[in-house]
Amino acid sequence: MEKIVIRTEKAPAPFQGAPYNQAIRAGELVFVAGQVGLAPGQTAVEGDIAAQTEQALRNLAAILEEAGSSLDNLVKTSVFLQDLGDFAAMNEVYARHVGERPPARSTFQVAKLPAGALVEIEAVAHL
Repeated sequence: MEKIVIRTEKAPAPFQGAPYNQAIRAGELVFVAGQVGLAPGQTAVEGDIAAQTEQALRNLAAILEEAGSSLDNLVKTSVFLQDLGDFAAMNEVYARHVGERPPARSTFQVAKLPAGALVEIEAVAHL
């Protein structure tokens, strides 16, 4: 199976020097690297967990669009929160983006996220 690198300027590039891609398409699946609340160009989004979740999901949507997919085609996400106390606020924003048939999801509290982020979301979608 061929691995196809997915890259768009509509989402932040991988952190400088980090050995990963925004996404990889393999067969009919797209594997998207974890996205945080950074706007394209690595600009941190001002605001709380809701604002950062909104931006992370915009980034996911842009990458999936570049791959020929969309948030409607999500099959699995993993959400990493710096504080599980932010779950309700994150979940409210998340629910608006994933539609009537949300994907399977795991949510974890972690000690620290890149760039001081409050949330990071990675995803798998089909084409």
